Formats: sequence, C-alpha cells, structure tokens
Amino acid sequence: MTQYTFEQPEFYEFFAGGGMARAGLGELWRCTFANDISPKKGASYAANWGGDHLRIGDVNQVEARELPGHADLAWASFPCQDLSLAGKGQGLKGERSGTFWGFWRLMRELAGQNRKPRMILLENVAGTLTSHGGEDFRAIAGALVEAGYHFGPMIIDAVHFLPQSRPRLFILAIDERLKAPLGFVSDRPMPGWHSAAVISAHNRLPDALKDAWIWWNPPPPEQRMQVLDDVIETDPQGVEWHSEEQTQKLLGMMNDVNRRKVLNAQKAGALSVGTLYRRTRDGVQRAEVRFDGVSGCLRTPAGGSSRQVIMVVEGPRIRTRLLSPREGARLMGLPDEYRLPANYNESYHLTGDGVVVPVVRHLNEWLLMPIIAANRNTENAPLEAHG
Repeated sequence: MTQYTFEQPEFYEFFAGGGMARAGLGELWRCTFANDISPKKGASYAANWGGDHLRIGDVNQVEARELPGHADLAWASFPCQDLSLAGKGQGLKGERSGTFWGFWRLMRELAGQNRKPRMILLENVAGTLTSHGGEDFRAIAGALVEAGYHFGPMIIDAVHFLPQSRPRLFILAIDERLKAPLGFVSDRPMPGWHSAAVISAHNRLPDALKDAWIWWNPPPPEQRMQVLDDVIETDPQGVEWHSEEQTQKLLGMMNDVNRRKVLNAQKAGALSVGTLYRRTRDGVQRAEVRFDGVSGCLRTPAGGSSRQVIMVVEGPRIRTRLLSPREGARLMGLPDEYRLPANYNESYHLTGDGVVVPVVRHLNEWLLMPIIAANRNTENAPLEAHG
C-alpha cells in the first residue's frame, strides 16, 4: 500500500490569477506549477512570486507531463461566470466555467500515472451548488468520487475574516486512502460551514456519492478585528474624488431607503465611510449604499456598473470616488507590499477575480496541514466518510 511521507508539501495552483491561494498557503508550501490563461494576471503573479513555475495559457492546452512530481494539493479557483447569478446559466457547459473539465482532464491523467494529487481544493461561487438544478455540482462530485476521492463542500463568507461580504463555495477532496484529522470532521452538517444550500445539495445526491461525503468542521474563525474604515486610504492612489455633480447624480439614483441611510450618516456628525454599487432594479439603474463597516463583494469591472464606489459622509459634506486599487487588495487580505498592476481596471480585475487570502490561510491551518500531519509517515488507512 502506498505510503505518504509529506515532507515540505507541494501544490499546483490552477486558474492562479495573482497567486492569492499561494499567499494564503504561505511559506510552508512549495508551488511546483501554476497556470493562468491571462498574460496580464500572469505578469502580476510573476512580479510577486517569480515565474519559474508559471505556465501562461489555456488549461485545455496544458499537458500532464508539464506537472512535476506528485503534488500534495491541487488548488483550482476555476472561472465563475457561467455559474454565477450574473451569468447566462450555461454552468459547466459554458466556455469559461467549463474550463473545470480541462483541469479535471489533467487530474485524471495524473491518476493514470499513479500521481494524482493527494488533496484537491475547488473554489467557486455558491451558485455552483444549484446550477442546472444541482446537476453541475453532482457532476463535480461524481468526477471526484470516480477518481477515488472523498469530498466535502463548505460555504465560507469572507466577512468573518475581513470587511467584505463574499460568500464562496470551497470543496475539499482528499484521496480516499488518507486518514481524516481527528476533531475536524462531523457526523452532521454544522451551521457555520454548511448552509441550507449545502445540505440540499447533499440530499439530492445518489447514495454512492453521499457515501463519499465529508462534513468538514474546522474551528470557527476568530472575531474579525477590522472594519471598512481600517482599509480605506486617507490619500488614495490611482483614483480621484468625484466632482460635486457626479456625487449628486449618484444621490439622485437612490431610492428612499438608501437616501435615508445617507441622511442618518449626516445626522451622526462623525465621519462615516460606506460603499455603493449601481444596480438595475426593475429596469431602472439604482445606487445602493451601506454604512455597516463592510464592503460589498468585489467584482470584476464590467461596463463600470460593478465597480464599487466609496462614499465618505462627514456632517453636510458628502464625497464619492471609486475604490482604490490598494483598498481592493486589502479587502482580499493582500499585504500592502503586494505588487499591483499600474492600470486601474487590471488591478480591480485581478483582485475581484481572486480568492480571499485569510480564508485560504484558515483552511490551511485547520484542515490542510492537519490532514498532512495525520498522514505523515503513516500508511494510508480508509477514510470513514460521514454522508
């Protein structure tokens, strides 16, 4: 029976973007291969992590022989556009989200060479669970089980780690021969990690897939210490304050509920920082603002409507501007020394497409490293799934 020794763990980073999974995994891990289709994102990846193991190009064109060794983890934050509510509902058959199958082809080829990754972590929007009536999630689960993995999904909202509302689906799969770390698996769904959508997705699966299901149960994150004010730059770089006319136009796009939020912030007297999005409601473009110390979910810029606006209210004075590139990076948990693209849209696209660094760090600390520790220098034993 194969024996896993796990020295310094190694990983592949697919759909790597700017390397935010790498930032979260930290120096204990060694990246041996990274891939992204975007040369612009690849330039940021190389600027921060070096380009020795970086392959720029379509994942469908990558060959298994390019992937060195036997990785302990394959991370894949595959594109979400066809799985999100804003997409056209094409799901895993779509051109972008369908690149999951290009990634999965490589995993199957590695398995055929007796070097499939010991763990796989997939990240995407929560809509993956319900896309096409749950069939897309079932297809992913079926692929994992067929390849000899046990798996468990979790919905994790970044708001528990930093001031951004960003719920995402994380599916952690481990080789069925590995032992689960004691204390991090439950025999039932846990409210902090398993939403109603996760439970429904479980219930829709056939028994053969339920048998391979794991209710992962890492400890909850510590209390979030930051609020939005903590990440806002006093002297923002890369953006300019709107003119009075532009600010008044945004205020004019608000309905009564949102206008009242601004009035209450003015009455408070103290400086209040909020975030604003423009959305189309019943065919009318509206401006919606929040002053709860949390930003809305960062998105990639599409036609300008999805770019987040900062609103600063201090008594009668109201100022607005776009979120700065550095503020966007901070909202993803990237340190200030992280090198961002000089172009505003490229920077916003890089961060808006990424995975939140402290979430990766939490998963690494409480699941990935414990799995490695549980299997260090020990023979594989069957994992008892909890379906």
